[in-house]
Amino acid sequence: MGLYRFKSQEGKHVLYDSYQKLLAGWDVAVEEADIPTTWGETHVITAGSRHRPPLMLFHGVADNSALMWIFNAAELSRHFFVIAVDTLGGPGKSEPNAGYAKGFEQAPWIHELVNWFGFKRLYVAGVSNGAYLASCYTIAYPEYVEKMIGMAGGIKPSMLRMARLFLPEALLPASGTTTRKLLRKLTAPGSTVFESHPEIMRHWTYLLRYFNNRSMMVHTYKKFLDPEIALLREKGIFYIGEHDRLSYYPAAIRTLDHHQVPYVIIPGAGHGLNHEQAERMNREIIGFLQGEL
Repeated sequence: MGLYRFKSQEGKHVLYDSYQKLLAGWDVAVEEADIPTTWGETHVITAGSRHRPPLMLFHGVADNSALMWIFNAAELSRHFFVIAVDTLGGPGKSEPNAGYAKGFEQAPWIHELVNWFGFKRLYVAGVSNGAYLASCYTIAYPEYVEKMIGMAGGIKPSMLRMARLFLPEALLPASGTTTRKLLRKLTAPGSTVFESHPEIMRHWTYLLRYFNNRSMMVHTYKKFLDPEIALLREKGIFYIGEHDRLSYYPAAIRTLDHHQVPYVIIPGAGHGLNHEQAERMNREIIGFLQGEL
């Protein structure tokens, strides 16, 4: 199953090489590990002292940890033991096994990672699809979650909106031009956060060129029930960019308001808010988890 995540073996090697270049840009010492789980080997990147409170991070549906946390890991690791997880089925370095395609379960998978580290309590946070994963785990194992943060997401995920936003670029031949067009749809007007970093732009182009996004279709998404949403209200908060076309729309905000789930709208940001407003989001994450907000 692992090879099917990429359109070619060559593409996999190109992406992995770029992954390591991005990881070198984290500006913090890291360790990498492959953790055996029921559904395959899960790759994680850790940073910071193991004596600090653990913070497990989840990236989006068509990216990976090296890309997602490049502007956040150094600062977060000064306050937490950071564990950035490459999602099974995504274009990171996790390798699904045959059991993945037969019936992947997100929350139990995350719990196997938590048990591998021996955590009894931890913080969880994620961006986009990662916000759903963090929410899903919080609901399934609330006794393990101290606090939860969802960024560029909410309690009403819309895969249809995601598909519409990624089209037609996701179907066009991958190029620098295609990448720029897509990223400008994902970010705030005038944002140059990705375009000003050549390796990030190359990596995005490689993702469009080489990743077989059908490998993520094994993931399923459920509508949260009222008692489950109550757990998110108790433990969590959502951060949404004011220009986020995937998360900032009337129905999503009405749902948060109706259930009184805490959220903050971040000015000058789109779907990539933790990149576009990295310093602000680092302060928000640290402040919320440490009880200062």
